Amino acid sequence: MMFKNYFKVAVRSLLRKKIYTVINIAGLAVGIAVCMMIFLVIQFQTSFEDFHTNKDRVYRLLTESYAADAGNTTYAKNVPFPLPGYLRAALPQLQEVVPVYASSNDEIQVAEAGAASPKNFKEQRGVFYTSPSFFKLFSFPLLAGSYASLNDPNNVLLTKEIATTYFGNWQEAMGKTIKIKGYYSMGAALFQFPATSLKVSGILATIPANTDFQLKLVIAYGTDFTGDAQFGFQQPGWNGTAPDFGCYVLLPENTAAESFNQQLRNHAQQARPADSKDNYILQPVSDIHYDAVAGNYSNKIISRELVNVLWLIAAFILLIACVNFINLSTAQAVNRAKEVGVRKVLGSNKLQLQVQFIVETLLIVSVAVLLAFVITLIALPYINDILELSLPFSMLFSKAVLLFIVTVAAVVTVLAGFYPSVVLSRFNPVNALRSKLAANTIKGISLRRALVVFQFVIAQALIVGTLVIVQQMNYFMDQPLGFDKNTIVNIAFRPDSTGGKLTSYLKQQLLSNGIQSVSFNSNSPMEENNMFTGFRYNNATKDAGFEAISKFVDDDYVATFHLQLVAGKNLQPSGWTKEFLVNESFVKALGLTKPEDIIGKEISMMNGLIKCPVVGVVKDFHNRSLRRDLAPLIMATNSTMYRQASVKLSTAGMAAGMQYIKKLWEQTLPDNVYEYSFLDEKIASFYKQETQLAVLYKIFAGIAIFLSCLGLYGLASFMAVQRIKEVGIRKVLGAGTGSIVYLFSKEFIILIAVAFVIATPVAWYYMHQWLEDYTYRISISWWLFAAGGLAAVFIALATISFQAVKAAVANPVKSLRTE
Repeated sequence: MMFKNYFKVAVRSLLRKKIYTVINIAGLAVGIAVCMMIFLVIQFQTSFEDFHTNKDRVYRLLTESYAADAGNTTYAKNVPFPLPGYLRAALPQLQEVVPVYASSNDEIQVAEAGAASPKNFKEQRGVFYTSPSFFKLFSFPLLAGSYASLNDPNNVLLTKEIATTYFGNWQEAMGKTIKIKGYYSMGAALFQFPATSLKVSGILATIPANTDFQLKLVIAYGTDFTGDAQFGFQQPGWNGTAPDFGCYVLLPENTAAESFNQQLRNHAQQARPADSKDNYILQPVSDIHYDAVAGNYSNKIISRELVNVLWLIAAFILLIACVNFINLSTAQAVNRAKEVGVRKVLGSNKLQLQVQFIVETLLIVSVAVLLAFVITLIALPYINDILELSLPFSMLFSKAVLLFIVTVAAVVTVLAGFYPSVVLSRFNPVNALRSKLAANTIKGISLRRALVVFQFVIAQALIVGTLVIVQQMNYFMDQPLGFDKNTIVNIAFRPDSTGGKLTSYLKQQLLSNGIQSVSFNSNSPMEENNMFTGFRYNNATKDAGFEAISKFVDDDYVATFHLQLVAGKNLQPSGWTKEFLVNESFVKALGLTKPEDIIGKEISMMNGLIKCPVVGVVKDFHNRSLRRDLAPLIMATNSTMYRQASVKLSTAGMAAGMQYIKKLWEQTLPDNVYEYSFLDEKIASFYKQETQLAVLYKIFAGIAIFLSCLGLYGLASFMAVQRIKEVGIRKVLGAGTGSIVYLFSKEFIILIAVAFVIATPVAWYYMHQWLEDYTYRISISWWLFAAGGLAAVFIALATISFQAVKAAVANPVKSLRTE
């Protein structure tokens, strides 16, 4: 009965103050909604690989390499081809040893009964070659067929979605045949095998979104190049590997990974070549999603530091929302003083009054939680779009999220409701009934000022952080790269048995139809996933002390991308590798002082299969993302290695040029999927995570400012009520509207200035730490902080101007009227 009374009084009180009730609910709802969305993102990102039954015993092997010249240790996810077989024989206590190769850019052909031509598909990622033991490590259930079918080469498991795409109905896919045409890289070389027929022997259930194994096709290991001993993955040499060839193991129960690592090191010393210092270590499968160094098969990585930053932002925004509630509640304390006085005179004690105000807070928080839930439902698709996630609506109704919401509601009720309830319940009933509260609330005013400063410290730090990230992104986009990236389109290409004849025909057709220039090559000047190769220089008996990026390019590559020669000459037209171009970094890495010193010197690659002289040196250009420094580079012609055509279009004829290219490709290469990408867009995609972070910071900074302004409004309201008689006296004595507005604004500007002084070193420290991860980065200029401070001042003045002007134009007669 007592609680029912509390509830009725709370509802009446809230309805009497509609504006403040709406502001309180809106502020808390936005803060709680931000927390909910961040919690959903973090819960998703930290749940990767959690659904596997044996997740605690599954490990990935990493190759640990020590570079003596650089003095650092590097880690890579690829391992030598013989390693899985060697581990099975040398360490029989391992329950399972599984080779895994993740292929890319595979072309699939599906023949339809009665159709004149097969359907062609292109799978950028999702094609895996592995053994049946893979499914003893990873829990991906089957809908039809058997895992054991992967013991036989040329069998394939399709996911339900892919089978539906290929055959219209996944249940009709069993026993059907598809053809795959893929290629793989080893060191500098790209290898392509003829199209291989595969029999569909199983259908996998939908692959969860929270795994880095985004399977589409799972092909029996031993099929095609994975079973070839001459050029493929069955080569016995320990120098043979491919960028996405990995090995996973299942440890016995109650076996410590660290003790097993020592056994791995001992066996690596016995098995590896004498000139190799590589070791192999275990990495828990739960760590793979956070590993930006070795990477993973999905290329989607989040750092643990970013997860912690998101938690911090969620906490700060929730605190700002609670601070707003405290400021607005205590600002209304004067208006409720007589109510408190009457209640105390009628016998209410402090505890009863505190419970009453806590119930009001709980009511507001409950409504705010419901509104936050609606906001999150509306915002979830946009969050998925910005972050390229697949957060389902069902996550909102999971036990973890519901528990989180209840916890947040309880915490907010305590944080936001406790202090105002204590302040209000302490009012002296005599002073409350006579409206003499000013002397007793000085400490409250100081606390409210401190809370406003706290809010604007966070808001200004987020503003500065946003400006720094945006400036760094602009730097990435505007930084000269050393080559032309504008109006260049890359069209996917696969060489055929005619060798250079096909490329010559396509180039001739393109150039005769208004195209400015064309180059066939293995990859663009700037790439994220470069191919590195070892080599021997000038008839040396062992490999050089560093690896170089290898690119296979035709003789028009230099002209198409506007590269500059600083010594020697360009490559001559050829379908085979006869000579090399290198960059300045390559020359410097060899210890040579002048580019001319390397001209005519011989370079040997791929165990001596390629041995040619250097004929030219190109000026350094950025050959990988600006997160890292320039790398040594070697380029050569070889038409069997070309995987794309880079076409320079004229700005005026871009649309017509694209139409012609599509028509030419479909006529000349009917069995290939026509696919293209613009080089400038590809380069921009290298910084996708930074772009997403910039968007998030803009959103969080905007929300922090919005919530901080609500807090300012609360404090301005309180000050206007407390100083109403002072303002009246000043007006009677001749003060104008401008001076009254200045009187109010001065105090808030001081508070924001204090916040600026605190926020500046904090923002500088954390953004400086963030920039340290980039080789090429901006300097944090003073104007970024000035802009953040001025923005905060301007927004604050706009917020408080309403209350300041309202107080300034009030009739002094009414404000000076006594009780």
